[in-house]
Amino acid sequence: MKDQLESIKKDFSTAIEKVKSLADLADLENKFLGRKNGALTLAMKELKNLPKSKIAEAGQAANEIKKNIELKIKSLKAELSQTGSDGFFDYTLPGQESPLGHLHLVTEAIREIAAIFERVGFERMRYPEVEWDYYAFESLNMPKDHPARDEWETFFIDKSPISKKFGLPAKASATAGQRVLTPHTSNGQVRDMERGKLPIRMMNISKTYRRQMDASHTPMFHQFEGLVIDKDINITHLKGTIDYFVKNFFLPAGEAGGPDREIRLRPHHFQFTEPSFEIDVSCGVCGGKGCKLCKEGWLELAGAGMVHPNVLKAGGIDPNKYSGFAFGWGVERCYMMKSGLNIDDIRLLYKNDLRFLRQF
Repeated sequence: MKDQLESIKKDFSTAIEKVKSLADLADLENKFLGRKNGALTLAMKELKNLPKSKIAEAGQAANEIKKNIELKIKSLKAELSQTGSDGFFDYTLPGQESPLGHLHLVTEAIREIAAIFERVGFERMRYPEVEWDYYAFESLNMPKDHPARDEWETFFIDKSPISKKFGLPAKASATAGQRVLTPHTSNGQVRDMERGKLPIRMMNISKTYRRQMDASHTPMFHQFEGLVIDKDINITHLKGTIDYFVKNFFLPAGEAGGPDREIRLRPHHFQFTEPSFEIDVSCGVCGGKGCKLCKEGWLELAGAGMVHPNVLKAGGIDPNKYSGFAFGWGVERCYMMKSGLNIDDIRLLYKNDLRFLRQF
């Protein structure tokens, strides 16, 4: 039986080289795999006559040869179907277009957000994702025991403070510190103030990191931070800027100010702003009825407020002469709340599922 199977394998390899058309291939397939008189079919029928100890081994060898023959026939059939049964290929026929990709949803959102704020004078800046705790916390008026500085909230790179004289301003009076994966884009506020150029209209868009994972949180996400500092800046400027962004981003073209979406500012507390607000938008997935994403019809998208005097001082700016406002939004959450998208789980954006990504 072993010699018979090897002979069939050798004969097939020789015969397939001579196939020139689909008709030849059909004859070859019938010769070796035909149900009644196929060479391999007849050989497999003889397995029952072998000693029981050899049936399994011979059967396995026969099945492997059969699979190999089927694969080669299938491959050659596809090739002959493309070139024509007579082996002729028309080179003037148009080729098959390669599939085209597109920008990821988050990249599209970042570009759209940046363009919206550029139209009202904001300058895009870039600041570190790996940051000193001074810029991430201390310069933002956060005390040492603030919950945000807990290892259960923030990704610390250093287990304990390290000596690092450069990279920290002299007024920080610190020669040691810890490095963190920045938990918010607010780390750019004091860094931008230290440039010494006033007035400030800064936009910082970057990756941020926190220890959270559910339908509305991921350990890595993107934020965009806005900072405005000038003389006589007040809350009406903050509210007007937020209203401008919402009307240009969340609703489809031509529907700015439509009645289907609502925004609310809730009084809140942040160490680096006073007064402070959280900004909510009515859920675009459930229409404000409540779902697994928003829970009660509203989704918190941003924190905002007037820059705290202590933060201005940390940036070398006199709070008696200048005032300002700041806001921080989650890019992914903002995009999910666009009208008509109906994305109810932020984790879908990073699962790399082409069935999902190809819809956008």
